[in-house]
Amino acid sequence: MKRIIKHRLFWPIAALLVLIVINTIARPSFISVTVQGGQLYGPLIDILRNSAPLMLVALGMTIVIATRGIDLSVGAIMAVSGAVALTIIQGSPDPNGLGTVLIAIAAGVLVALVLGVWNGFLVSVVGIQPIIATLVLMLAGRGIALLITGGFITTINSEPYRFMAQGYVAGFPFAFYVSIAAVIVVALVERRTALGVLTEAVGINPEASRLAGVRSRGIIWAAYAVSGLLAGLAGILYSSNIMAADANAAGLYIELDAILAVVLGGTSLMGGKFTLAGTVVGVFTIQTLKSTITFLGVPPAVSPLFLAIVVVIVVLVQSHRVRAFAMTLGQAVRGRKTPTSTEVAS
Repeated sequence: MKRIIKHRLFWPIAALLVLIVINTIARPSFISVTVQGGQLYGPLIDILRNSAPLMLVALGMTIVIATRGIDLSVGAIMAVSGAVALTIIQGSPDPNGLGTVLIAIAAGVLVALVLGVWNGFLVSVVGIQPIIATLVLMLAGRGIALLITGGFITTINSEPYRFMAQGYVAGFPFAFYVSIAAVIVVALVERRTALGVLTEAVGINPEASRLAGVRSRGIIWAAYAVSGLLAGLAGILYSSNIMAADANAAGLYIELDAILAVVLGGTSLMGGKFTLAGTVVGVFTIQTLKSTITFLGVPPAVSPLFLAIVVVIVVLVQSHRVRAFAMTLGQAVRGRKTPTSTEVAS
């Protein structure tokens, strides 16, 4: 039992399950799933669909954080990606053509990849601090998106493009399959090859890994490129969901949600060891929290405060120091001896 409790995923999963139980008690229909026309509907299905963009962004953020970095530009990259894709479709004589949609998606994701490479260049080659390097694109990216759309919200009517976020395959939302595919690909690359170990080595000690022959510059560069690529794909899903390119609203504050999801999943902001499974759990936790806020009728102006309070509680529950303090306090109340430093550390 102690081994299970000490597992890094125990507390993230426990927090998610507690949220689901609370929602179910307050609203029994929360776990109900209905079938209409061979498609699944319900609050849980909505969470799977709506969490897809955040899942993609959080996966990229996990890799970047593992290298001791941070990427604040993912929301802006989402805006640029969606703007590029919808502008191409809007200007096409055949917006419902599958070829047109595929070209638009490829163009949007390619531009996002270029922006991610630019971030990587500033961090790994020029040597700018990650928070400053990505802050530049965070501020300039939405301006670029506005230039692409001419300063207006671009809307389209394209069924193949709508399918990306609103379509269903085998009963589940297509966006859910996109996020699962991204998780599998990233997990295979990071955990079934040496790249994951090298990424952790760079995050633990970049200078030592460089002296050991690890090409830390290339790994850091690649991490930001992957983050940009995944953010671009998230921008496609977001714009497909609303069928519009809104440079000001697309991906707004999603970088904060992604960082929260990564931290809630158990990955340290200090770099090094990271957990993709924890990130997946963290994303579902954040999305479930948002569903809870909507259900409770919390005013939009107050919802960020409510989310922050809940996140602080969850983080405190996962904290090793808080649990050690609680253990010490509990033993003091019961009149037992104070645990040794070795026991507290464990």
